[in-house]
Amino acid sequence: MVGIPGKQAVSITDKAATQIAKLMAKDDTQGLRIGVKKGGCAGMEYTMEYVSEVDPMDEVVEQDGARVMIAPMAQMFLFGTEIDYEINLLEAGFKFRNPNVTDACGCGESIKFDESLVPNA
Repeated sequence: MVGIPGKQAVSITDKAATQIAKLMAKDDTQGLRIGVKKGGCAGMEYTMEYVSEVDPMDEVVEQDGARVMIAPMAQMFLFGTEIDYEINLLEAGFKFRNPNVTDACGCGESIKFDESLVPNA
C-alpha cells in the first residue's frame, strides 16, 4: 500500500464501525472487503462484500471490532477515504467520502477518479 507511515488508508466513523461489526458477527465473517471496478455512467463503482478470510495482499483497517480490507487494486483509489453509515427516511447504507473522486453520476452509484490515479487514462 502506498501511503503515509502511521496513517490508516481509510477512516471509519463510529456508526460505520458499529454496523460493520454487527454484520460481521451476524454472518460470522472476517470483515468487509472494499474495492473498485469499472462500470456505471461515471466510469467506476465501489464494491463491497463480507468475506470469510483475509487476503494477505489486502490492506487491513480495524476499529472497535470492525475490520475493513482494501483489495490490492483499489488501494490507490481509496487512500484518504472516510467510510460512514447513514440512515435517513428513504435509505440506509455505507457512504464513502473520498478525496480522490472528481465527479459522480446523478444517481450517486458511480464515480470518476482523478485521472492521475487511473492507469492508461
